[in-house]
Amino acid sequence: MTMPDDDLARIAEQEKVLCFDSFDLATAWQLGKLLQELGSERGLGIAIDINLHSMPVFYVALPGVTPDNVQWVRRKRNLVLRYFRSSYAIGIDLKAKGKTIADNGLSDADYAPHGGSFPINVKGTGCIGSVTVSGLPQRDDHNLVVEALALMLAKDLDALRLA
Repeated sequence: MTMPDDDLARIAEQEKVLCFDSFDLATAWQLGKLLQELGSERGLGIAIDINLHSMPVFYVALPGVTPDNVQWVRRKRNLVLRYFRSSYAIGIDLKAKGKTIADNGLSDADYAPHGGSFPINVKGTGCIGSVTVSGLPQRDDHNLVVEALALMLAKDLDALRLA
């Protein structure tokens, strides 16, 4: 297996394992606050967004964020809410197939197949929203979201993190 293949398999495992029993506004606040604390402690200039489909439920921009990050969040979130998969997985998959988002009839202005947005899945329901980070290289954005989800769900981060 090559690195993209390894990453796709690992991300599929992440999407399966990082699933909530239930998710409400209080859970969204806890997840957002955890990401904010991780970003602040590490001095990361990131934007953090949690959305329950069309309803924004958490947003914060840490020092260093630019208006571009706001747009990256929106575009990555749109992709997750369209396909119910990680934006990073979609980007890796498209690249491996020699395709772009435009090949799926979508606009680059509205969809970004880059790491950092992850579906919020609830057992027995499926994808109810997304959690998105923007401001770091895409792999790091993705890993930060996975770290926060693993911490919240008491899952083994070392077994889930992309190498």
